[in-house]
Amino acid sequence: MKYLAFIIMLFAFQDTITVVDFSQSSDISSWKTTSDDVMGGISTSSIALNENGKGVFSGHVSTENNGGFAMVKSTVVVALHENSKKVILRLKGDGKAYQFRVKSSPTDRHWYTQNFTTSGDWETIEIDLNSLYPIFRGNRLRRQNFNHTEIKEIAFLVANKKDEDFKLIIDSIKIN
Repeated sequence: MKYLAFIIMLFAFQDTITVVDFSQSSDISSWKTTSDDVMGGISTSSIALNENGKGVFSGHVSTENNGGFAMVKSTVVVALHENSKKVILRLKGDGKAYQFRVKSSPTDRHWYTQNFTTSGDWETIEIDLNSLYPIFRGNRLRRQNFNHTEIKEIAFLVANKKDEDFKLIIDSIKIN
């Protein structure tokens, strides 16, 4: 009976896909920041590894010049399993609200997104894949929620409609 339980646990863990796992040796060259400066805003952001090798997305969001957002994104190649149900984010925020975003094709203009609020402590946030809704330039689209078999881009966005500093420390992104 012990062996059966072990085998069941082994198969349960096999279905977890590690998309990102930051460590001291992580290469962050695929991560790119963008902000409202593409439309005249003055928000700033950066992505770097901290002393523990975790990814740190930080900066300042400004609402001047009709701005108010910053984003960090990375291209990925993730083939989802038939039983892939949720995104598991391991991170430490600053008590602010963020969005997690995915694209199923790099040529798509829209993202699939879900909002989450951080506690200020290390935490695990779970997001159902089918709860990711389509959005383009801040507007929700009349399209079906995420139902694709692959993910080609991932992103974090901060856009709380106020001037603020932000800091999001990312440990890992997994899909289960």
